Amino acid sequence: MEKPRENYYLEARKIWSTVVDQDSTDFNDLRVQVAFHKQLLNIFQPGNYHYFVFNIFKVEVELWSEGIIDVLGYTPDEMSLEFYMSIIHPDDMPYFLKFEKRITEFFLTLPYDKIKNYKVQYDIRLRAKDNRYVRVLHQAIQIDYDTSNFYRTLDVQSDITHIKNEGVPCFSLIGMDGEPSYYNIQSDALIPGCNNPFSEREQEILKMIVEGKSSKEIARVLFLSLHTVNTHRKNILNKARVKTPVELVTKVINQGWI
Repeated sequence: MEKPRENYYLEARKIWSTVVDQDSTDFNDLRVQVAFHKQLLNIFQPGNYHYFVFNIFKVEVELWSEGIIDVLGYTPDEMSLEFYMSIIHPDDMPYFLKFEKRITEFFLTLPYDKIKNYKVQYDIRLRAKDNRYVRVLHQAIQIDYDTSNFYRTLDVQSDITHIKNEGVPCFSLIGMDGEPSYYNIQSDALIPGCNNPFSEREQEILKMIVEGKSSKEIARVLFLSLHTVNTHRKNILNKARVKTPVELVTKVINQGWI
């Protein structure tokens, strides 16, 4: 028998309470901070997206972006955290709770200076205003924290329904600035991303391919020759065991490689 929705909400609150025991007192001008962190974070956006700021201590969302209209059809004024949890697909709710628990456990183990180098990523289905389910790629970073508490996260959700329309949710912890990543985590242990076959440079190019950038654009951004980029693209297709960019994008999302 499925648990009552309020039980899921209470379970989530219990998970989040493990990382904070007081509210932040020095996080001013929320929109300026969001703009700053959006520039710092190289967020993967394969489709329409929206973002929100989650206050962990208050267990509430302090800011919903207007982009939620394009993704789910709701206006920011219609949204609340409880309502958000009520539109999670029933089959995905256990994954959501498990992922959030793993996230809190992981960040509690990180040294303070490493926290800024990790983002969270998983996919989940949400019920849109027109009652269809939209699969979103959820990405989050910590934007307000100290040595004892995690106060706020910046969360970005991109519509990937056109890329992944079936399958179970996938969870990854992405390391930045040279930190290791953990892809498509399925077990209770954190296992380094050995199932990701790409080098660091290939990972950069792969991300741009999925974003729809041409070889010429990639070459310009990474200061590489067109020949070098095309060689990397060929190697990426071979490593992914696919033949076309469309097949590559689909597999990348399903495997949690980005």
